[in-house]
Amino acid sequence: MENLQQRIESLIQLRKELHQHPEVSGKELETSKKIIAFLEKYAPDEIITEIGETGIVAIYKGKQTGKTVLFRCELDALPIEEINTFDHRSLTNGVSHKCGHDGHMAILCGLAMELSQNRPETGSVILLFQPAEEDGSGAQKVFSDPKFALLQPDYVFALHNIPGYKKNQIVIKNDTFSCAVNSMIIKLKGITAHAGEPEMGINPTLAIAKIATQFNQLIQADIAKKNYCLITPIYIKMGKKAYGVSAGAGEIHFTVRSDSNSQMKQVENTLEKRAKTIAEEFNLKCKISWTQGFQANENNKEATNYIRNSAKTNNFELLEKETPFTWGEDFGLFTQHYPGAMFGLGSGINTPALHNPDYDFPDEIISTGISVFHQISKQITDAH
Repeated sequence: MENLQQRIESLIQLRKELHQHPEVSGKELETSKKIIAFLEKYAPDEIITEIGETGIVAIYKGKQTGKTVLFRCELDALPIEEINTFDHRSLTNGVSHKCGHDGHMAILCGLAMELSQNRPETGSVILLFQPAEEDGSGAQKVFSDPKFALLQPDYVFALHNIPGYKKNQIVIKNDTFSCAVNSMIIKLKGITAHAGEPEMGINPTLAIAKIATQFNQLIQADIAKKNYCLITPIYIKMGKKAYGVSAGAGEIHFTVRSDSNSQMKQVENTLEKRAKTIAEEFNLKCKISWTQGFQANENNKEATNYIRNSAKTNNFELLEKETPFTWGEDFGLFTQHYPGAMFGLGSGINTPALHNPDYDFPDEIISTGISVFHQISKQITDAH
C-alpha cells in the first residue's frame, strides 16, 4: 500500500502530465483516458464514461443505504498560449491549463485514492470529472445526459483554486459564491446604400451607439451594494472597409454579470427590451441571442456548514468572504438543482491570476483540497 508521500507524488506527476497535454472544452478525449486509467487503479464500484460526451463518473458505495454526495472537477483547458518555461509546460500550441483544472482533477483523483482505502459507511460518494466548464456548456451537457439522471445526489460540492488568497486558506460564503454571467449578441439589419447617398439606406451606427450608451447607464459595478450589474462591451462589427458604401448591418456583443439568478433574468429582459426599442426607433431589424451562460453558484446553508466543519476539523484557516466572486462558474447549474456549495482554495498571494499566460497550479495545495472533500464526505456518509 502506498504511503501518503507516495500518493501525493503520484498525484503531482499526474497533474504535471495533464498540464503538458491540455485540451479545450468538449475535446477532452485524451484527458478523459488518462483519468480513467488512473481511477481504475483505485477500484471504484462503478465507472461511467462519456457522460456529457467526454465526462467521467466514479462511484464509491457504502455497505448500507444512505445519502449520496457528489464532488465535481473540470477536465478542460483554455485557448491561451503558455509563456512558462518549466519542464511540464504545455506541449500544445495555443492551449494551456490556465484555470488550474489540472490541479482540480488531481484533487479528485486523490479523493479516489482515499475512498478506495476508506469506503463510505452508508450511501455513496460520486466523483464527477466534468467537461467544458470554460465555455459554460459542460454542466448542462452532463445534467441533460440520461446516465446522470440516474445518480440523483443529495449534496453537490466543488472547489476552485483562488490566486490572491493565502495558500491552503479555505474561502467560503453563504448564498451567492460566484456571479451569474451571460453574453449577449445583438444583430441589427438595415439597408446598404452609397456613402454619398446614406439617406437611401438604413445605417446601424447611431443605434449601436445608443445601445452602448443606454446599457452603460444600467451598470452598478459595486459588488458590495444591492443590484450588482456589470455590462461589458466585448465586440462591435459594422460594414466593410469599402469607403463608398454606407453600412447596412452591424452587431454588438456584451457580457453581463449579476449577483443572483433572479436578478440576472430581470437584467436580461431589460436589455432585450432596450435593444429592440432602439432598433425600432432606427427602423432596423433586430435579432438577439445569448451565449456562454453561467448560473450563479448559490450556496446552500447546510452544505456550506459541512465545508466549515471540514476546514475546522483539519485546522485549515477559514476566510468568510463578504461579496461574491465576479467570475462565472457553471457548477451553478448543479447548485440550482441540488443542495450544494462551492468554496475557494487559496493558491497563493503572489500567484499569477487565473487565465493569465504565466499561471500554474501550485501542487502544495492538492492535499488540502483532498482533506476538505474527504472530511465533507465522512460527515455525510458516516465514514470514520
